[in-house]
Amino acid sequence: MQQVLIIGGGQGGSAILRLLASNEFFHIVGLVEINQNAPAIEIAKDLSIPISNTWNDLMKKPIDIIFDVTGKKDVFEQLLIERKRETVLIPGTVANMLVKLLEEKDQIMHQVKEESSIRQLIFDSIDEGMVGVDQKGIINFFNKSAQKMTEIEEKAAIGKHINEVIPSSELPRIYESGRSEYNREMLLHNGLKIVTSRFPIIDERGNRLGSFAVFKDITEVVNLAEEITNLKEIQTMLQAIIQSSDDAISVVDENGKGLLINPAYTRITGLETSDVIGKPATADISEGESIHLKVLQKKQPIRGVNLLVGPSKREVIVNVAPILVNNRLKGSVGVIHDMTEIRHLMKELDRARSIIRTLESKYTFDDIVGKTNEMELSIEQAKLAAKTPVTVLLRGESGTGKELFAHAIHSASDRKYNKFIRVNCSASEPLQLEKDLFGEEIIVSNSQEIQVRRGLLEEANLGSIFLDEIGELSASTQAKLLRVLQESELTRIGGKETIHVDVRVIAATNIHMEKAMSQGIFREDLYYRLNRMPIQIPPLRSRIQDIPLLADKLLIKLNQEYGRNVEQISNRAMKKLQEYEWPGNVRELENMISRGMIFMNPAENTLDVQHFPFSMFQETNLLSNSPHQTIPLTEQLEKVEKEILQHALSLAKGNKSQAARELDVSLRTLYYKLDKYGLT
Repeated sequence: MQQVLIIGGGQGGSAILRLLASNEFFHIVGLVEINQNAPAIEIAKDLSIPISNTWNDLMKKPIDIIFDVTGKKDVFEQLLIERKRETVLIPGTVANMLVKLLEEKDQIMHQVKEESSIRQLIFDSIDEGMVGVDQKGIINFFNKSAQKMTEIEEKAAIGKHINEVIPSSELPRIYESGRSEYNREMLLHNGLKIVTSRFPIIDERGNRLGSFAVFKDITEVVNLAEEITNLKEIQTMLQAIIQSSDDAISVVDENGKGLLINPAYTRITGLETSDVIGKPATADISEGESIHLKVLQKKQPIRGVNLLVGPSKREVIVNVAPILVNNRLKGSVGVIHDMTEIRHLMKELDRARSIIRTLESKYTFDDIVGKTNEMELSIEQAKLAAKTPVTVLLRGESGTGKELFAHAIHSASDRKYNKFIRVNCSASEPLQLEKDLFGEEIIVSNSQEIQVRRGLLEEANLGSIFLDEIGELSASTQAKLLRVLQESELTRIGGKETIHVDVRVIAATNIHMEKAMSQGIFREDLYYRLNRMPIQIPPLRSRIQDIPLLADKLLIKLNQEYGRNVEQISNRAMKKLQEYEWPGNVRELENMISRGMIFMNPAENTLDVQHFPFSMFQETNLLSNSPHQTIPLTEQLEKVEKEILQHALSLAKGNKSQAARELDVSLRTLYYKLDKYGLT
């Protein structure tokens, strides 16, 4: 290490001081400067270098080099005399030249370092792996992609022979031959499949310095090729599906121009490809607005819209959804259903439903929703009734689910594989109802032949018959039904032969049967026969906590019926539903949710307060005039029922038939209740 003394603390002294202090080859023994405000003074203090205003003491130390940067000739001459023979004295001009040379060297070194760093950064940023070796096959270059593919760190690879790191490498052979190779497949030791190109490293004089390899993982390429093959297969399959679909399909781009239609589209609309492809989405609309354009604007699906399309103004239902790729709108696809076909299918469905209704029950106990004590008691009683052949009387207000219980009892009984027939005793005239129940025999006048029509009780043999609103039976029908219950036999209307029947009777009523007996409207003996297994079904207002469960069940059912996707009822709306009295019980709840769904926008998925009729949420107090007044429950219910009857008559302007229809009760029941409350 060279011992250095600096004479002078001006600009030159500062430059020399900084330069030599940063170089570990030099050790500065001191700085001599008379002016204490000279620039080099502060630098020397920061570097803990001794500072003096004379060199006398410092010259006694062993010094290899003295830098005179004072610029004074007399100082240089005096130093030349006083220095030791072995000490080199460098004048300021030479010192400045040395500073410049050293600074240039540092700049060049810094520039080389930066360029090297940039090159390394570039090489490390490349996806391809790169490996270089010298004449002996020793690795001298190994970028990050090579590390990743070989799973070997750069530090572990540099300085080792290439075959230690990559046993199957051909770089030594490339160096020997001096020939390049391109795109050769190779398997690495970790099982990775790569494609590599190898090159000899040759300088400008033709000397071989080593060899170099560039390689790429082709696993992704192989997978991509497989994906492309799969995509082509999927595309072919989708094309075949679209072309073979019986539903009309149309696709437009993000600008609303036609892209694709299938043969069913031409069949239903009467429009050919030339009429639609490349044309605006409105080209096929006869009456109505283009749903494609609405969907492109809102970026939301729209379903169940009625339109008239094509030159023949074919009535259709349209469902359209946006095509989003990486959350970017690429167009929309529409499915068109021909209403002619739908109406035909609906008729077929109605006919099938009618047949099914007479063949089997539709519901089981799993379909009955209720967690309150009253409801659980009713369900347990019904399950007990299902295990025995006893006659069941279901009692409860209109809309509480008596028919649901009847279906469930039949489904859980040993008669479940036989017919379940439902009869509404208030829906037909008394004589017609008798014929429907017991059948009839008619003598044809010309041939004296007897035409036989079996009744529903015969049809339900070995199965179950549900007699809804049994309180509406005429006296004659009551007598005939009593015989069926007592003797298990009947005689057709107009016939003489006694017919044995084995049928389970499940009856239901929403009237006060005991009052009907006391008024002579209903036979006591029939009542006691029916009342062997009475099951009281509680009204909805007494099991308000079941409303969320019922609502969830009804949402699933109504979503299927309407083709909607309503997910939930808001907490605010649910609270309002639980505050309502529900005179129509579960049937009214279903009707209310159904109406709410109808008033929802297609994009909405939550039923809220604004979707329900406003009137049901108005605060009413029909049950009492004072919060401190206590009135028997029966009296309160009768008061409410009387007010409902009066309101219905008022809306119907006194038309009793219309009022009965609005209240969903038979005309006979309406007359009975009007007479009961003195409203006739």
